[in-house]
Order: sequence, then C-alpha cells, then structure tokens
Amino acid sequence: MTNQGRLPLPLTGIRVLDATHIVAGPFCSLILADMGAEVIKIERPRTGDLARGRGPFLRGENGEEVSSRYLGINRNKKSVTLDLRNARCKKAFENLVQASDVLLDNWGPGAFQRLGLGYDRLKELNPGLVYATITGYGDSEGLRGPYSSWPANNLSIQGMAGWMELTGDPNGAPQSVGDNIGDSIPGLWTALGIVLALETRRQTGLGQHLDMGMYECMVSHTISNMNAYQATGRNPGRSWERMASAGLTFKAKDGYVVMAGVRLAERWRQLWQMFGREDLLEDARYLGQGGDGEFYFHQVIPAIEEWSQSYTTSEVVEKLTEIGFSMGVAQTIADLDQCPHLEARDMFVETGDTLGGQFRSLRTPIRLTACEDSPRTTPPRLGENNKDILCSLGGLTPEEVDQLAAEGAL
Repeated sequence: MTNQGRLPLPLTGIRVLDATHIVAGPFCSLILADMGAEVIKIERPRTGDLARGRGPFLRGENGEEVSSRYLGINRNKKSVTLDLRNARCKKAFENLVQASDVLLDNWGPGAFQRLGLGYDRLKELNPGLVYATITGYGDSEGLRGPYSSWPANNLSIQGMAGWMELTGDPNGAPQSVGDNIGDSIPGLWTALGIVLALETRRQTGLGQHLDMGMYECMVSHTISNMNAYQATGRNPGRSWERMASAGLTFKAKDGYVVMAGVRLAERWRQLWQMFGREDLLEDARYLGQGGDGEFYFHQVIPAIEEWSQSYTTSEVVEKLTEIGFSMGVAQTIADLDQCPHLEARDMFVETGDTLGGQFRSLRTPIRLTACEDSPRTTPPRLGENNKDILCSLGGLTPEEVDQLAAEGAL
C-alpha cells in the first residue's frame, strides 16, 4: 500500500528505455508511464524526437516555443540524448539496457541491428529484457513478408489495412479517419504486448523480442467486416446500404446527431407518430422494411430533418432516446474539450508546458480504482536528464558527459 492507503500503480519499479519518435512509440510509452513505469526517452542530440519540431506550437513570452503534439504524449518521462554511433555513447546505452526492463524502438526495420544493437546483442546484455519494435509491417526472423521493408505512416497504414476503403461517401474516394489512429492503435497494442511479455518474464526470468506490425494492429480492428466477408464472400466496401444499416446522421438546429438502433418497425412507428407524420406509416419502407440505402438517404433523412432542424442536438437526443433509439451528437473537438461528462470522469490532465504555463491533455482511460493516481509531470526538455541518468545508470563521469556534449554527441 502507498502512503495514501491506495495500491501502487501496476508498473511501479519497471524501467523503460523509449527510443521512439512521432506518435506510435511515444503513445505506447505514455501508457506505460501513466501506469507507473519509469520511462527514459533516448533522443538524438540537437533534434530529439521529431515530434518536437512539428506544430502547432505554444509560444512563450520570450519567443521560445514547444510543440503541442510533443507535449500531449510525453508527460511523465525523462529525456537523455545519445548519438549511438559514438563509441562512448553506445557503451552508456548498453549500460542503460543492462539496468532496464524494456526497450522500445520504432525507427524502422533493422535500425538497431545496423548499429550493432540487434536483439542477439541486447539479450546478451540483459537476458530479461523485453525488446519491443514497432514497424509498419513487422520485422523478425521467420516472420518477414513481402511488405516488411516498406516504410509506413498513419495514412499508408489506414489505406493498407482496409479502413479507408470502408470510410467515406460511397460515390467518392476512400477516406481516412480524421486522427492518426494508424499510429495510436499500434501504440496501444504494443503497450499491451509489453505487459504480457513482462508477465512471461515474471514466470520464467526471460525476456523476448516483441515484434509489432502497425499493419496487423490496424487489420485486427476490421474484424466485423472480415467476419462478414467469410460468411458472404462479398467485399464490404462503401455503400449507402452499409451506411444506413450502421445508423443515420442528420441535422439538428445546431449540429448533427447520430441515430442507431433503427431496425425495429415499432420504433419507427413511434418516431413518425411523434413527428406527426402518420401518413408515412402506409409505406413499409418507412418502417424499416424493404427500403434500400438510397431510400434512407433521399427520403427518410429529409423527412426526419423536417422535424429535427427545429430542435437543438441535445433536445433531439433526449426525445429520441425516450422512444428507444441509441443516440449521439457528432461532437467537435471543441465540444470534447468542454465536455462535462469527460470532466466528471477526470479525463483531462494538466502538466507544465516547459514555458512556464500549463498544458491540458487527455489522460490514459484505464481506471484502476484502487490504485494511486497517475503522475502528472511535465514533459522533459531535450536532454534534461542527461547528467542524472548517464552519470548513474549510464556509467559516465560528469567530465565525460561535458566532453560528449561539447562534441555534439549528447
């Protein structure tokens, strides 16, 4: 038990070396850090995590700036800069590996192998190490496919994994989902994989290489469509019918609402009666029987909107929920930022922004109700923890750290 009488966070005492950048790797290590792990970012000298240079930026009074993209997924971490091509830096890194539980890497297929730090070398240094790699298409002995050498990013993975072909106007081009889920979903699966590998280590004392392919992580979330294809042999692409069967989106006075649970005839009957459109009950298609997708979009939705556009989104949701529909509002990001439900669920976390102000982001949604709260430390400045970590775990002297910094190797 902690001093507050609560259970410790589950990854307390686990040390993670986070040699990743942009989103997939840092999102993974953010989950681990929020769950109590000590996460040490291993960054390139001078530039660091590439996300540090990507806007939009927050600007301080003295003109200094920091990336909001970086701040949002790098809280509760430390930063060490190392040029792994430098022999002394490489030796310090190997010392860190020996003192750590996890190494996380998303620099692409074979990146650490080319530095002489492939898994064969890493497990010599630390047989208990869990070495997790995130690549576009997977990269481990015996599991390489025709795409394994391809580079990857959010959009390419959304396309390859079928998400874009399933998203968008049936008469238009495939569309991506509007956030970088091609990175964050693989990051989530990798965090789970690391925890599972640590459990195997607890049982056996041995670590392993965790080979995570972004492609496979994203394909696994097309499972409903995959299952439908196995049953029907039909490719479930974009169509009006598919969009209508999932639910209907229509206008209210101040935005859009989403209505699901539309299959029951009795529910439709109640809806038209509430609208005062009993005349439509004579056509079975308005009761969910026999109408195709185009009928829904060109007849049913306009008939609903004759009523719904006189009410706000919250009023529409309330009225249709009362008669059994599953309703939602198509919220904007600004809506989410001010959402009273998310606020009540403590889904927002504030840290420093490294400029003297505060930065508001989203917390990890895992609720371990008996554990102490996750830490809320400010994301580190580049190389902020060089001396503390390299002069202890890394085995360097303060003089060596100063010399390497002067050489540009830190």
